[in-house]
Amino acid sequence: MVVSRRSFMLGTGAALTGVAFAPSVLGAPGASAAGGTPSWLADSVLYQLYPQSFADTDGNGIGDLRGIIEHLDHLQWLGVGAIWVNPVFPSPLTDAGYDISDYTGVHPRYGDEQDVAELVEQAGRRGMRVLFDLVAGHTSDQHPWFLDSLQNDQDHNYIWATPEQLPEDGSLPEEFVASPGPRQGAFRKNYYDTQPAINYGYARMDPAEPWRQGVDDEGPRRNREAIFQVMDHWLRLGISGFRCDLAATLVKDDPGWVETSRLWGELRERVAQSHPEAVLISEWGDPETSVPAGFDADFYLPVNGPGDGAPWKSLWHENPFFGAEGTGTAKIFVDAFTTATEKIGPGRIMLPTANHDSANRLNDGVRTPEELPVAFAFLLTWPTVPSLYYGEEIGMRMIEDLPEVEGSAGRQRNRTPMQWNDGPNAGFSSAAAEDLYIPIDPSEDRPNVQAQRDDPGSLLHFVRRLLALRKQHPELGTQAGVEVFSDGYPLTYLRGGRFLVTANPRREEAAVTVADERLAGARPVEDSGVRVEGEVITVPGFGYAILDLQG
Repeated sequence: MVVSRRSFMLGTGAALTGVAFAPSVLGAPGASAAGGTPSWLADSVLYQLYPQSFADTDGNGIGDLRGIIEHLDHLQWLGVGAIWVNPVFPSPLTDAGYDISDYTGVHPRYGDEQDVAELVEQAGRRGMRVLFDLVAGHTSDQHPWFLDSLQNDQDHNYIWATPEQLPEDGSLPEEFVASPGPRQGAFRKNYYDTQPAINYGYARMDPAEPWRQGVDDEGPRRNREAIFQVMDHWLRLGISGFRCDLAATLVKDDPGWVETSRLWGELRERVAQSHPEAVLISEWGDPETSVPAGFDADFYLPVNGPGDGAPWKSLWHENPFFGAEGTGTAKIFVDAFTTATEKIGPGRIMLPTANHDSANRLNDGVRTPEELPVAFAFLLTWPTVPSLYYGEEIGMRMIEDLPEVEGSAGRQRNRTPMQWNDGPNAGFSSAAAEDLYIPIDPSEDRPNVQAQRDDPGSLLHFVRRLLALRKQHPELGTQAGVEVFSDGYPLTYLRGGRFLVTANPRREEAAVTVADERLAGARPVEDSGVRVEGEVITVPGFGYAILDLQG
């Protein structure tokens, strides 16, 4: 596994329940611990697109906002409800745009603010919302805030240590970088040296680190206001909310994330007053902590939260349940989901298969294309909010040994250009192949949207049917309960008292007993060859079924 340099460790978080599994009903409607009822996001499907790699309209080899606009029909046809666009802001691009030099601008390679406005308008006409990234923890070292801070030793927008506060032997504390300008001393970074950490204060003081400021000192207070103004700017342009990058890390040395939660709660309250429909999604990985802090939802991720990312990893990565050998278990995920949902209510947990960071694609070089439908049968019928990474709907591959670009640090393998057709550069760009942001998948049989649109039996059509089914039947959404009959092979559960889902991601067939008299008259909604004999359901290798028990 490539470990993202932007990943962050929170510790183990809430422990897994460890109790013996018995069928239980979750997801009864009601307010969550965060207060209020779930937002529109709870009934949506999020589609993450990496703008550099989605579609290039000006022939420079890099995707742009107009490319997104021109492919909104694909997303509408697919059935997604919201799109999350990775950063498009001005940046020197040492971390692919997560090093921001202007929070309220647009990098010229993507377009301009008018393109953002058109994207929002055109998406809205198609029933979709647009979310942006909010990178609140750090800026680029080229941001005017930091350039000003270099000139003024009374500026507290960033965490600075003066020469007198630093070790006498000339060494620097961990995570500190020597000043590159007139200001003496060193600043604290977030991850790359080019990403100075914004000063939101420390939850605890420490005489050994005299540079620490409290969360309510002038600098941290001013920064909280500045970040709200950034959010307000984009929300007024029609953006529907934010995926909040590294949300758990703003306040430093914060046991239990008490002050970090207070910070986000304050921002949540202010956003709700001005933009009541806006949503905040955290990159935290621990919904039990982040949702009560004020977020509408949080992702299960390869790091943080229960078992340091165990719910996600146990499904997709480390001895995964969705693996042909059949040696994994879904119990880790089910237990974590059960515990969190009982605490925070339904519709608050998001589950991706992949992302731009350290979450691998489903088609990862180990799983084969024939294994993908069963993964989607689960993903789109379990009561999490699904998150689709661009290209997953056609089974795009993770590509190893690609050149590093803009601080990708191995993550370029998940960032290859979208494959639209079988033309040059897979329809992504008219640029010469050597000028592409990242090389295209070199395989001659790489999947593409057009070919799969023309094939009713394709993965793309299957994903589309599942999204339509989920939208048509609330029993398959996040607000309906789930009763689990088996968390082994095949994973088998009842949604909303109506739809029985069974998924067998191993190579060998598997069987389960379900004591429900309606099974004999069940109507297959999606079925890959499942056999029902009395109370026994036998599922072929890599097989699945969605059975309507109401016939």
